[in-house]
Amino acid sequence: MQFHHHGYVSGDPRVAPAAGTGVDRPAELPDETDVLIVGSGPAGMLLAAQLAQFPAVTTRLIERREGRLVLGQADGIQPRSVETFQAFGFAERIVAEAYNIAYMNFWGPDPADPGRIIRTTRTDDYALKISEFPHLIVNQARVLDYFAEAAASGPGRITPDYGVEFLGLTVGDEGEHPVEVRVRHVAGDRAGQEQTVRARYVVGCDGARSGVRTAIGRVHVGDASLHAWGVMDVLVNTDFPDWRTKCAISSAAGNILHIPREGGYLSRMYIDLGEVAADDNHRVRQTPIEDVIRRANEILAPYTIDVKEVAWHSVYEVGHRVTDGFDDVPEGVERDPRVFLTGDACHTHSAKAGQGMNVSMQDGFNLGWKLGHVLSGLAAPALLSTYGAERMPVAQQLIDFDKEWSSLMARKPDEITDAQDLATYYLATAEFPSGFMTQYGASAITAAGAHQGLAAGFPLGKRLKSAEVVRVADGNVVHLGHHAKADGRWRIYAFADAPAAGEPSALADWADWLGSAESPLRRHTPAGADADAVFDVKVVYQQGFEDVDISRVPAVFRPVSGPLALMDWEKVFASGPSTWTGVDIFDERELSRDGVVVVVRPDQYVAHILPLTATAELADFFAGALLPQR
Repeated sequence: MQFHHHGYVSGDPRVAPAAGTGVDRPAELPDETDVLIVGSGPAGMLLAAQLAQFPAVTTRLIERREGRLVLGQADGIQPRSVETFQAFGFAERIVAEAYNIAYMNFWGPDPADPGRIIRTTRTDDYALKISEFPHLIVNQARVLDYFAEAAASGPGRITPDYGVEFLGLTVGDEGEHPVEVRVRHVAGDRAGQEQTVRARYVVGCDGARSGVRTAIGRVHVGDASLHAWGVMDVLVNTDFPDWRTKCAISSAAGNILHIPREGGYLSRMYIDLGEVAADDNHRVRQTPIEDVIRRANEILAPYTIDVKEVAWHSVYEVGHRVTDGFDDVPEGVERDPRVFLTGDACHTHSAKAGQGMNVSMQDGFNLGWKLGHVLSGLAAPALLSTYGAERMPVAQQLIDFDKEWSSLMARKPDEITDAQDLATYYLATAEFPSGFMTQYGASAITAAGAHQGLAAGFPLGKRLKSAEVVRVADGNVVHLGHHAKADGRWRIYAFADAPAAGEPSALADWADWLGSAESPLRRHTPAGADADAVFDVKVVYQQGFEDVDISRVPAVFRPVSGPLALMDWEKVFASGPSTWTGVDIFDERELSRDGVVVVVRPDQYVAHILPLTATAELADFFAGALLPQR
């Protein structure tokens, strides 16, 4: 964590000084705003936290509830989400209170006595094998609390406007705030009053029954599987030996997905209630909790659970749907979008794959920096069209994965030909449920793969897979990617060729150009802003940190910032043997020893890979993605 660069800080360094719209932010919902977020779910709260880093942008978030969420339905946190939490500054704290999934065990009928279940497989959780971040279980309400803290602590000082209900919207053709939104206050001194809010952009984060989706004429496309599951968060006494281990349980009586929760006592159980008749008309949703508990005990035999408290429960029918568009632009119409959908408002599926909250947050992360760039004047409005183009394919992949996983989970014992196949599928598909399978295609903000071979371990369009390096200034081993915060900036990583710092090299020539008037740093950084306000440029040398003389490192890697013009010492790194793998980052990520430049978007996805000599290509890429500032 870096602070003091604007002067001595004695308070909590996570709380940034208020700036722009965050100074004297009005407590009442105004009649005009740049961005109106509807709904304070995971996508909405992440979006607010991201836009709080753009204090030139006025952002308001309305939520019908009168206050914070108390009891959340979602609880599974994939490693990519923990990586995102790290960028927003709260990964370590939420990991400390969460349940960390180390194993997943599989139970099935005992061949010698099919009426009893036995443990058939014990597997390491996939997160242990593919990421430095864990697979967690924690209440959605706590996730929202942490994002609310990040939003309120950012320069924009964004806090939700609770007790405000969305009624409808219309998108006009004229004016700076063309989206007219009707809302009703349902709590507080203004309860019962209606208000019209005009916005430049509206984001619907208002769930599966989204009013924003209805208002822009979008519809969910898909179907239901005619299969019902009961879900309950319970405190129990039990003789089941794996109660504190995640388990998939299959028996003659049905199936259970059992997931321990945070705190050491609470657990969530998804209990198979069987097929639903086509004419059921959702009556299965009225199944009493007593029936759900009875079914759980039938499946667990010979083990039992004695439920002492039910914290929350529900019954749902598995459905798989993706909205026909993620913004308000009709097919065949050429214009920039004004209204966007995120999360359950545009994709719904079963809860058992643990993907809903996670994919929703990445929707918000994808959209947030783009809105910030456009409204701050850094990029043209056309950038916003990439949101739907990038996120719709991800939603479809999610639906396809969830259909397969749900079908496997719902099988009867006589349909299982291999007792190991569920465990095999769980591990074989690990990259997707971890959140690391997403790969965005070529666009104005993600280049084609002409130079991919220079950095094979950083696939274009995928999130930057971090690796350990050594910070030259102090000799500490750190993860290179963990230094990138969710502050809306682009990252440019220069991996040096063989010569040492201060010696003639391709890196030295590249650094001289990057500091020149022709550089994208000069072209796209606003006049008067810090040199690294838009681009965070870092270098990694091949030498050990003891052999890098930081005083001879090119000045572009040692910028000054803030009113005191203090030099940043934390942009210069050396390769060193990883504490995980024993090899350096050049070998671990298959980086060219002749040097390579890796460009990473503000949402942590690799945008470009270039040789050190391709300066014109780098300038052209940013000229296509950003607007000139001077």
